[in-house]
Amino acid sequence: MSRAPTSKSSIKRGATPVKARKRQTGSRKVKRVSALDKLIKALPFTQTQMQRVLTWAIVGIVAIGLIVTANLTGMTTEAHAQYAHLASKAGFEVKNVEVSGIRRVDELKVYDLVLAEKDRAMPLVDVSRIRQDLMQYGWIGEARVSRRLPDTLVVEIKERQPAAVWSHGDALALIDAEGHVLEEISSEHKPNLPMLVGPDANRKAVALADLLSAAPALKPRIAGAEWIGNRRWNLNFKTGETLALPEGRDVSAEALIKFAKMDGVNRLLGDRYIYFDFRDPTKGYLRPRPDSGLSAQVVTGEAGAAGSNGEKG
Repeated sequence: MSRAPTSKSSIKRGATPVKARKRQTGSRKVKRVSALDKLIKALPFTQTQMQRVLTWAIVGIVAIGLIVTANLTGMTTEAHAQYAHLASKAGFEVKNVEVSGIRRVDELKVYDLVLAEKDRAMPLVDVSRIRQDLMQYGWIGEARVSRRLPDTLVVEIKERQPAAVWSHGDALALIDAEGHVLEEISSEHKPNLPMLVGPDANRKAVALADLLSAAPALKPRIAGAEWIGNRRWNLNFKTGETLALPEGRDVSAEALIKFAKMDGVNRLLGDRYIYFDFRDPTKGYLRPRPDSGLSAQVVTGEAGAAGSNGEKG
């Protein structure tokens, strides 16, 4: 006898439950990535490193706030004084001074200035002020002052080099290439250096050097220069001649170059002439020495003109 089928549906093995199927067929949630996240990922350091940087930044801001607060309330000065006192007790105070680079500077003046800091606690030594005081001496072009713990101040000096003698009124002074006055001197102790004559001539030393660079062949033959009327130069040569130049750097440089060419061809410097006036850009005036047998001449044009005139007398 066959069995009648049951009303319940048969369940197959391995079939997926309905609820599970619904979960699988349901819509999936997509995780959105914000622009900030993309920016953070693009940075060349990790999130942990960023957190450390942020932490230190916060610490720095707090420290600055504390310092500002201490300055406003006067706590910093007292704390610094206590610190200096403790440093002094621990042996951090000035006991020795070392100075180097001195050749012409008065060594005693330097030591008197620096030794005023002796027995002072190192934190209280103002090295910037010491440097400023040292720079007041004309010979000192640069000074460096530093602390060498526990008890030594080190002073390194770079001196200026004398380049000329400046004559103003009845006084003589050594100056460097930039016109800085180094010290007053007497005529008996005048060194063999070019002489700059006239008020404020020292302030024009750099401009004069620039002018002479236009005719380098003449430079070693120049004994000095006179600043005339605060507007132009007279050049004095070692052989005794004077060359009057016009006003203005460019015009005077052209006149100097013209004279140098004429001297190169005709040998104007020597024993024939005493004065050359090149203040007029179109011509030059040559005054001979009284015993040369030549007469005064006016020359125009380029280098060759003076030679023929000069020889004819």
